[in-house]
Amino acid sequence: MSPHKGGEGFNFSRQEARYNAYVRSLAVTYEGSTEDITLRAPDISPNGMFINTPNHLPEGAVLRVSFQLPHSNFEVLARCEVRYCLPGVGIGVEFIEISKEAQRAIEDEIQMNEPSAKPAV
Repeated sequence: MSPHKGGEGFNFSRQEARYNAYVRSLAVTYEGSTEDITLRAPDISPNGMFINTPNHLPEGAVLRVSFQLPHSNFEVLARCEVRYCLPGVGIGVEFIEISKEAQRAIEDEIQMNEPSAKPAV
């Protein structure tokens, strides 16, 4: 677990391994808003993600996200809540509605991308 400083001086340790994902077709909708959100590739775990965006979104904002995992092509659909915002950098969100299958697909994606010990030849 790596320590991370969230919004307003909030410190926490990550509970899950993270994966720098180059997901396909990432879309985020701020519930109750029609504002376009500019995005870049996220850092993802089975319980949430960091989304690089210059947009400021308040803590507690509820978003809908959809994206496709690069190796399995699994399409993830989830609702999430903004837990912290780093102005001009991005937002950390926690999934609040996500299927168990989607969480397993993310876990599998992370495992596929972890460096593994390879026997010497």
